[in-house]
Amino acid sequence: MSPPTAITTAFIPVHDPRASAHWYADAFGLGVVEESDSSSVLAGSHGQVTLMGPKSGIHGEPGLPWATCNFRVDDLASVHERLARLGAHPGDELGDPDRCLFFTATDPDGNTILVTDR
Repeated sequence: MSPPTAITTAFIPVHDPRASAHWYADAFGLGVVEESDSSSVLAGSHGQVTLMGPKSGIHGEPGLPWATCNFRVDDLASVHERLARLGAHPGDELGDPDRCLFFTATDPDGNTILVTDR
């Protein structure tokens, strides 16, 4: 029997993968696993995200109006405050406390990011 399918990474298009890697590391406490002029990889406790720059050959344009993944955090309020300090313009906290609370924000490249409590 084959092992189940594994989701290995989410992709976010950015202008400068190195600078974006450090922004995401500061914003979410992620570890920078790899960084280059074409892409950077960050890892958290349950997965990773790859920031793809123009030199990667991937033709995704920064400024996505929707989130390609979510960042689950333990303390939604403190991350909301941190993102506000970083200029990410976090929106209002929405959702249902019994199901999922969330908000959106914007990274320095104009990509919408989704932050959830579960």
